[in-house]
Amino acid sequence: MDNTLYISLSRQMTLRREMDIIANNIANVDTTGFKVENLMVRTEPAAPARMADGPNPIKFVLDDGVARDFTQGSMRATGATFDLAIEGKGFFKVETEAGTRYTRDGRFTLSPEGKITTQEGDAVQGESGEIVLDPAKGQVAIAKDGTVSQAGEKVGKVGVYLFDDRSVLDKDRGNLLKNTSNSEPTPDTVSRVQQGMLEGSNVNPILQITRMIEVSRAYESVVKTMENTADLSRRAVERLGRVA
Repeated sequence: MDNTLYISLSRQMTLRREMDIIANNIANVDTTGFKVENLMVRTEPAAPARMADGPNPIKFVLDDGVARDFTQGSMRATGATFDLAIEGKGFFKVETEAGTRYTRDGRFTLSPEGKITTQEGDAVQGESGEIVLDPAKGQVAIAKDGTVSQAGEKVGKVGVYLFDDRSVLDKDRGNLLKNTSNSEPTPDTVSRVQQGMLEGSNVNPILQITRMIEVSRAYESVVKTMENTADLSRRAVERLGRVA
């Protein structure tokens, strides 16, 4: 196969991957706390597929992972007691069957056992573990520092945690993130918890649709290049056959 086709194929694969990521961003435009994702690519030198005039080595385009933009999403008021939003760079901490996870999705609820949990039933972690409430004591108030009070008494504090390097957070099921490093996050004393509010997705649908069109055109351009290269090779072989 011609080197041009090899290089074009590598670019084609990254464009398809990028299109998948853009489609996922658009699908999550209304997902609470979702953070927009972008494909990272890199070039990798390699020896040509055959001896020929031209650059040596040639460079292939490869998928180098996904970058996540943690820019704050817009806030919207819901008035629900256990809807919480973080104003700042911190993350809520939840305990799942698979281990500790982190999230910006504050659509919490109260379990039958009185625990503050996620929609999937994972326990939201406070400074001292799970936060357990007594429904019989009435209204729950959650202060901006995360302090949870019932009937004027403090019953816990919603934990908000800060990562020095947020690139260590990898996507997990749902809207959860997994810490892939050995370092632990630190308690966040700067961010503020907003009760009765949720943080929206930071996806800009217009930018994503524009990018989708650009990727689609780039893909078509690569296909055209591959077709022209294959046609050129075919005609070259035909002419050589006539000469022979």
